[in-house]
Parts: sequence; structure tokens; C-alpha cells
Amino acid sequence: MTTLVLDNGAYFAKIGYSHEKVSVIPNSQFRSKTSRLKTFTANQLDEIKDPSGLFYILPFQKGYLVNWDVQRKVWDHLFGKEMFKVDFADTNIVITEPYFNFTSIQESMNEILFEEYQFQSALRINAGSLSAHRYFHEKNSELCCIVVDSGFSFTHIIPYCRGRKMKEGICRINVGGKLLTNHLKETISYRQLHVMDETHVINQVKEDVCYVSQDFYKDMEIAQFKGEDNMVMKDYVLPDFSSIKKGFCKPREEMNFTGKYKTGEQILRLTNERFAVPEMLFHPSDIGIQEMGIPEALVNSINNMPEDMQSHFYKNIVLTGGNTLFPGFRDRVYKEVRALAPVEYEVSVVLPQNPICYPWEGGKLLAENPDFEEMVVTRDDYEENGHYVCEEKFDI
Repeated sequence: MTTLVLDNGAYFAKIGYSHEKVSVIPNSQFRSKTSRLKTFTANQLDEIKDPSGLFYILPFQKGYLVNWDVQRKVWDHLFGKEMFKVDFADTNIVITEPYFNFTSIQESMNEILFEEYQFQSALRINAGSLSAHRYFHEKNSELCCIVVDSGFSFTHIIPYCRGRKMKEGICRINVGGKLLTNHLKETISYRQLHVMDETHVINQVKEDVCYVSQDFYKDMEIAQFKGEDNMVMKDYVLPDFSSIKKGFCKPREEMNFTGKYKTGEQILRLTNERFAVPEMLFHPSDIGIQEMGIPEALVNSINNMPEDMQSHFYKNIVLTGGNTLFPGFRDRVYKEVRALAPVEYEVSVVLPQNPICYPWEGGKLLAENPDFEEMVVTRDDYEENGHYVCEEKFDI
């Protein structure tokens, strides 16, 4: 019996058999400007010659799986002969879903997994639970941890104690990678170049040049300096998809601080956008979202826990999700939580080697766990008792 672990994110699906390596694949379909009629699915993205003006068709909206037709096509592609060649009759699946998922979505997922694909058994679980499992596996003396999962649609903060999530401490901030990319598109479009249709390119810009400032006002001052004194300024060469396949940052010694470049490259000059965009994770109120930033929400969540457990949470803060890859992210979270936490508590913030695949690694460990059989719902179970048995078994 093999087990397939699928961390089904709103932007990337992290998928792989529990005895193999993980693959990170876009959980989306695409249309390109050049071949209007053809729809590309998941990792066929690499086949698109000219991804400018790329159109995304996403299965997730606002963090929940609502577009089943697209999701089915992506899954068909992933499970099919081109990718994982799944033998459904001989495979268990571990699949993730968002917190506080809607019952209707859960039931659709049960039906698709058991009735359409006919997996042998399934386990539906939150990504944070897998991350916590992975963390406790590594640090088996710890009883508590608090997971910060900052992904495409949301940032969630979830406290775990002895492997169970503490529902009264779960917090959601409505800022994720999608919002950051969109905000960067708007800023660049307003300041220098109309890029509202270039989600794919600007997302790459965001990943290449943005960072989290350790001192926002100081960086703001540096960003206003002229010429070479401006250490924040970066020139980003946009791809033209013929000679330049992928955008990149100009090295500092090649930057032209005074005027135009002689070469025909198209250049974006970025200054305070580099740190003002990720700043939204720490101060959503900057763009009119009246919510707490990550450090404040962390402390708030820990304060909702019993007092004798609070010190354990402070010293086991785990960062997961794509946004945690911004340079300076971990240091800033540590700095602000340290400032807000009571002096007598020790604070420790852990950024795993690969924060995007961390939950997947937890799923892999879980599949190898001797208690795994107890946690799953088998197809026979489901056929006998329907959705009820899934509701009973899965801690969602």
C-alpha cells in the first residue's frame, strides 16, 4: 500500500509519495496571450513560450476551494500518467484543507476522492497540523508549538499542544502573497510602468527584490537619497521572453545612477517598494486592512492560552509558507515578538530549511507513523457510513 501526500495550497500543490521526494507544482491552469485557445495545466506552465500577460485560472478564491472543475483538471494531470501514475485501488491519500473549511467543500472533496478517483483511504487534515507533527518529531521533548502559516491567500496562526490544535487561539490575517503581488503591481503601474496584466512577471519581481525591513523609517530615509548613497535602490531587468527568459537584478556595479541605459533592456527601478510591500504582513493597516500584523497576532493568540502554557509557545514559534522566505522575515518577527512578550519568557522563532514543503514533510512522517491506519477513513467505511464517518474521524 503506498501513500500519496498532497499539500493542496492555493498557489502551489506540494505532492509526492511518502517514500519519495516532493514536487512543487502550480495549482492552477493558465492561458497565454499567444495561444488563446489552449489551456495549460499545472507544470505545463514551462511550455508557454511567452508568459507575458499570463492569465491564471485558480481553483481557490479567498483561500477556499471553490472552482472544482479547475481543481479536477489539475488533479487529473497530477495523478495521471504524465506525473504520478497513481494506482488508486492501492493508494492512500493525505490531503490538506484550510482551517474552518465549509462543510459543503469537505463533502465535495470526500465525494471526489472516494467516488470519482476511488482512493483506498483518505486523511483530510490542516497544513498546520502536519507542520506541528513535523516539528514535534524533531523536538520530541516539546509539548507546545505555535505555527505561523503565511501563504497565498491568508496568514494563519495556530497554537498546538500535544499534537492537538487549540481552536480558541487560531487567528487569521487576511494578508497573503496574492495581496502583496497585487499591491506591487498597483504601485509599479502608478509610478512607472503599466503592469496590471503581468501577474506572473511581477510575482517574480517580488520574490527577487523584496525584503522585510528591520527599521522601516530608517529604510524610508535611505530610499530618498539620490544616486549611489541610496543603498535600497535596485534596477530590475524585465524579461522580454526572447533573449531574456527570466528577469533579474542588475548587479550594483553595473547600475547607472544618473540617466538612461544605452542597452535596449526594459528596466524597473525599485526603491521603497522593496520593503514597503512585505511591510503589509506586519502592518496591514497601512493599506486600510484593519487587522493585527503577524507579531501582534502571535502575542494575542498566545495570551488566549492558559497561563502555564504561554512560555512554551513563546519558545516554539514555527514559520511556514512562502512569505516567510523574504529576507529579514524571521529576524523581524523575533524582534517584534521579543518586544511584546513578557521579559521572563524566552522567545525562539524557527524558520525551517524549506518552509514551503515543511507541512508536506510532516505528512510524509505521518504516513510512516504506526497509528496512521487509525486516522484514515477507508473507502469501505465511507461507502457504508457516508460523510458522517469523515466528520467523526478528521479533526478539522
